[in-house]
Amino acid sequence: MTQVALDQTAAVAVPAEAERSAAPRGALAALSLSMLLASLGAGAANVALPTLVTAFGASFAAVQWVVLGYLLAVTTLIVIAGRLGDAIGRRRVLLGGLALFTVASALAGVAPSLGLLIAARVVQGTGAAVLMALTLAAVADTVPKERIGSAMGLLGTMSAVGTALGPSLGGILITSFGWRVLFLVNLPLGLVAMLLAARHLPADRSASKADRAAFDI
Repeated sequence: MTQVALDQTAAVAVPAEAERSAAPRGALAALSLSMLLASLGAGAANVALPTLVTAFGASFAAVQWVVLGYLLAVTTLIVIAGRLGDAIGRRRVLLGGLALFTVASALAGVAPSLGLLIAARVVQGTGAAVLMALTLAAVADTVPKERIGSAMGLLGTMSAVGTALGPSLGGILITSFGWRVLFLVNLPLGLVAMLLAARHLPADRSASKADRAAFDI
């Protein structure tokens, strides 16, 4: 009887351990893809500027705001995004950032004018600020302490890969399919990241009164 009980306990423990190990892998996949998307968004559009000058009949100085609007939104809002994650929940804010980034990518891909494209890129940069801030912050909530260092290294690698891959990937997409695909390609990637995040990221804990304090303007 004792041996049977031990075998049953082991049989239950193995799937439980497998489930626990699978959850961090799924969460890390969601965080890595989120970081990759934000980095690609920063670098891929640079190679599209000459094409956009021709497509919209605009000056190069005006078209540069397609890149500058994104970078300004990221730089301005990344601290606020991190604060929002602390105040109302990192998982909730990260999912919102992924949704915002994905929708803005679709709007950029179908923008009929340069002004609307720049506006969509600012919104996309807002979503990217959330992704950059909360992917790193969410690591402590998703992996064991002994794996935090390697997880942070993985996210740093994904950021570097996105920055390095952006121009070459952007050039291939523009040459093969046109500049709109440069933004529309984010749609399937963003949806996959949202599904992974919704399924694998741990639920937000209730925030304390200190966490719900007003922003320090």
